[in-house]
Amino acid sequence: MHRFLLLAILMLLAVGVRAEPWLEKKKTAASFEDTRDAVVMAIENRGLVISYISHIGDMLERTGVDVGASRQVYGQAQIVEFCSARLSRQMVERDPHNIVFCPFAISVYTLPGEPGTWVSYRRPSGAAAELAEPLLKAIANEATQ
Repeated sequence: MHRFLLLAILMLLAVGVRAEPWLEKKKTAASFEDTRDAVVMAIENRGLVISYISHIGDMLERTGVDVGASRQVYGQAQIVEFCSARLSRQMVERDPHNIVFCPFAISVYTLPGEPGTWVSYRRPSGAAAELAEPLLKAIANEATQ
């Protein structure tokens, strides 16, 4: 019995267990600005176009009082949205409902009182995962190295 339990634990550690299967996040020691710029460069170096940069941290800070919030959630936070016409087309041809993954988005943020910068993205699922996940992962990895 103990051997089976030990084997099961070792297998889980080998494959990796995700606490949030829909979220991929990585942390870097680099500054917010450097990390955001690295994400932008990683996207543009692949010939992709950034469609929008959402200043989500500023919006949440500005509207916090209006909704009765008193806690600062982020030091800085932005979401970089971009598109790959080829990947988007492949995803929606496989399943038209994959439109929910467009545009792709990578978040860059810092947490108050915590050193470093986080880079995260929503992990696509289903048929979209095998197409889009490698791109999102490569961009996040490049930006956090």
